[in-house]
Amino acid sequence: MTQPAEPGPLRRLHPLSPLLRGWKFIIAALLVIVPQNADRLRRSADEPLSLALAVLAVVAVGVIYGLLSWRFTHYGVAGGDLRVDSGVLFRRSRHVRLDRLQAVEVVQPLLGRALGLAELRLEVVGGAKTEAPLAYLSLDDARRLRAELLARAAGIAEDTPEAPERVLHEVPAERLLWSSLLSTPVLVGVLLVPVALAVAALTAGIGAALVLVPALVSVGTPLIQQLVANYGFTLAESPDGLRVRRGLLETRSQTVPPGRIQAARLAEPWLWRRFTDWVAVQVDIAGYAGESATASAVLLPVGPRPLALDLLRRVLPDADVSGVPLTGVPPRARWLAPLSRRVLAAGADRRHFVARRGVLRRETDVVPHERAQSVRLSQGPLQRWLRLATVTVDTTPGPVTVRAEHRDAVEAAAMVRAEAILARAARAAAPPQRWMRRV
Repeated sequence: MTQPAEPGPLRRLHPLSPLLRGWKFIIAALLVIVPQNADRLRRSADEPLSLALAVLAVVAVGVIYGLLSWRFTHYGVAGGDLRVDSGVLFRRSRHVRLDRLQAVEVVQPLLGRALGLAELRLEVVGGAKTEAPLAYLSLDDARRLRAELLARAAGIAEDTPEAPERVLHEVPAERLLWSSLLSTPVLVGVLLVPVALAVAALTAGIGAALVLVPALVSVGTPLIQQLVANYGFTLAESPDGLRVRRGLLETRSQTVPPGRIQAARLAEPWLWRRFTDWVAVQVDIAGYAGESATASAVLLPVGPRPLALDLLRRVLPDADVSGVPLTGVPPRARWLAPLSRRVLAAGADRRHFVARRGVLRRETDVVPHERAQSVRLSQGPLQRWLRLATVTVDTTPGPVTVRAEHRDAVEAAAMVRAEAILARAARAAAPPQRWMRRV
């Protein structure tokens, strides 16, 4: 068995890493200690001193933990591997094969931005979670190491600098705000406010809180989530793929190689279609697993329809949603989908399978035949009684679920057979790929 190549000089993380890694331990401990001693503080005047000593002990443990973790963590690159050594009591050495590298992200938490530090997160084929996260490096070192890892993964010179980029679109904060206000949860929250006022008039204000609380949550949650996650959203094009930068409290910088995108979704809430013609674009990216599969799936949080369609064609060549012939569902599907029956549709052309659904939130899913990992037919009890079936085209984990719902059972079976044949032929004709180019 071939031994992994020896790395060059192993490097340490940034000296300020203990500060960023230790404060989480300190905060968690304080959240446990302070509430448990609240009653004792009220009963005894001597307790504040004891509590202060306990807090100092926790801070000391946190600082020592951070220092030891930093002291015993090293990393280096050798040949086709990234090696990361870590562990205080139990030593651990991880070798990440760069030929299995799918994505490298530079992430800056709020305190890290203040100190000029960043975390490097790696996604590899078959990983259940982010591999060998390096927390923390200086921002310049993180960018240089990211460029080196991507160059090695692409099979080019390791000292190749980061490719230049051209900004395609920047999402203004005003549009993010309005897109949240025009979302379905906010609409539901606004409709609940008159109900709360009516309840208040009938119950002298006692029962109004029971309705106002979910109304405020429905209004506030989308606003906070959209602004925190996608503030400053910038989409740029480079030779190695599409680059995305976003985030208010935690900034994320990722590169999305077109060859790694397995499926895409165009999402259009009802109020967007009614007043703005905005569209959001989500994708499934190979190599992302767990929470990162959802966190890194947004390719455009909100934007004009022409931009979204152009973006779709960039990541899925020849993808023309309007050009794919879609067929609807039979009239008997109204018993299972009374509101969305007229929207449900699916179809395929020589390159892609497309499915559409949703009334309040219209979703159009697109998957290239060569990216289909499996295709299946499913029937619930009511579907069997109505002679209906649902066809699902499976891809990598992510937010996009390509599903043609409530099709005629005979048509659905034919659709499964046809998609299996198209997928087999497309995979046979597709050339192999490296990190950012076809071979």
